Formats: sequence, structure tokens, C-alpha cells
Amino acid sequence: MSGPDMLRRLEAIRRSMPETPVVKLADDTVDLYAKLEFSNPNGSSKDRSALWILKRAVERGDVTEGSTIVESSSGNFAISLASFCRSLGVDFIPVLDPNVNASTEAYLRQVCRRVEKVTERDASGGFLSTRLARVQQLRGELPDVYWPNQYANTDAVLAHYRLTGGEVCRAFRSIDYVFIGTSTGGTIAGLSQRVKETWPHARVVGVDAEGSAIFGGTPRTRHIPGLGSSITPPLFDHALIDDVVIVPERDTVRGCHELLRRHGLYAGGSTGTVYAAINRYFADHAGPRPTVLFLCADRGTGYADTIYNPRWVAEVFEEEPAADMVPA
Repeated sequence: MSGPDMLRRLEAIRRSMPETPVVKLADDTVDLYAKLEFSNPNGSSKDRSALWILKRAVERGDVTEGSTIVESSSGNFAISLASFCRSLGVDFIPVLDPNVNASTEAYLRQVCRRVEKVTERDASGGFLSTRLARVQQLRGELPDVYWPNQYANTDAVLAHYRLTGGEVCRAFRSIDYVFIGTSTGGTIAGLSQRVKETWPHARVVGVDAEGSAIFGGTPRTRHIPGLGSSITPPLFDHALIDDVVIVPERDTVRGCHELLRRHGLYAGGSTGTVYAAINRYFADHAGPRPTVLFLCADRGTGYADTIYNPRWVAEVFEEEPAADMVPA
């Protein structure tokens, strides 16, 4: 497939992507809205950044019909890249780690001709540095490799500024708070810029997992993929963040189960983390009800064996899960 053919294909995919719906959730304290990013074609908000990064890379000539895409990801970004690369007829090698959800790994091994999985922890107790080191090794071993570098590629910021942010601005007359999960930084950077540009009074709240180093914490072993990082990705230099909430992984699990039990949303780990952060942030709120938006980044399907598995919860957190954490 030639460069022009690739661009036509990517543009056709972009046009076919519907605006993800916004739903209002019952809440005692705030006017709470969830933007269902799991309605994207590959089931997560990462479709936005993956599509835009590939589009810009093809436009620059960084990706051609003979290229191989190599990226460090154990989650949704890898799924999105795998799907779009298959549509373009371009090889994609994801570099995974043991925290990858079983369903995600199975999908990637089905779609990609080659999958790399590191097993050695880095100095922080995680796998990010090990994954990135393997990416660099592959770049040296293979010809015509393109590394999207989702941690530093400003095309990801533009994707969420134009696509996600544009949809939010069309859906609301005003917003008081936006809660956004943090990982590579592209989503919060792009969306915060667009929100602040449209509503300067709005407060952007970054939500991170306990054990992540993004906001200066000490990195340590985490069990739930989706949020957090053992480094502060360069894209955070572009983010406009007013407040930060750090959420323990136990509260992530509780947040996921409450979303399912109370609102019928079968959401992934990052969404449960953000929902838990909203509950904590407004626990003592009194007065007028602010308008609060958060993103449901992906579905809970990939977490069926972890967050939604009482046995896994008991093993990881060394405690019996509460009865209301187990979905009927």
C-alpha cells in the first residue's frame, strides 16, 4: 500500500469513528458526566492518539509500506496500533510485560506476527524501562523501524486536543471540573489545553495510581495496567493541571465495582481509578452542584480475570473482597 493509499485508508477510518457518547450519572453531590471512550472502534481512548500518530508519520514519510512499527505498550495503545497497522498492511511489534491483561495479550498474538514480552523488572520494580530498552534493541536490529514513542510524541497531544477535546466542547455549554487519568500524558495534555482554552475557569484534575512516579512519588510495583508510570513522560510538559489525586489500587477495584453496581458501567481499571478520585475529591463538598466530566477510557472486559475476579483481588491485596465488590 503506497503512502497516498495509506492516508486515504486512515482518513476513512477517522471519518468512520463516531463521536463517543456522554451520559449523565446519578450522584448525590455533583452533576456527573461520563464520556464513553470505550465506544471507539477498538474499545478505548487510545484509538485517538494511535490514529493521529500514524497519520502524521505517514504524511512525513516516517512510515511507508516497508516499515515496521515497534512500541512499548501492555494495553490499549498496542491494541489500537495493531488494528490500524493491520489495516495498512504494516508490521507491528508490541513490547509487553507480565502485567498485560490475558485477553489483550491473546489478541495481540493473534493479530501481530511478532510479539515481544519482557520479564525482568527495572530499578523501580516495574517494567517500563525494560520495555523501552527492548524497543531500542529492536530499532537497532531491524531495518526501517518507526517508534511512535507515545510518551513524548506531541502528535498524541494534538489528537486529543482536536478529537476528544473538540467533542467535549461541542457537548457542553460549560464545565467546572474535568478528571483525567494519567499515564503517557497525551490525553491529559491535549484535553486540558482545549478545555482551558474554552472554559478558563474549569479545573483540570489529574488522577494517578499510587506507586506511580509521574507527580514525584516513589515508584513501586503496581498490579493494574492503565494508569501510572515509573517516569514522568515528557508530554506532561504540555498539560495544564490544577489538582492531582493519587488513588491506591484497592480503591481502583472498589471504584470499578461501584461503577458497575450503581451505574451499570463495566469499565476498566483507569476508569475505576478516576471514579474513585472523584468520590474522594468531593467527599466533603457542600454548596452548588458543579458540572464534572470524566473519561471512561476502556471497558472492563480485559479486567475480567483481575479486577472483577474475587480470587485475584484476595490474592493481590491479601484480603477477602467485600460482598458488594462481586458483580451478580
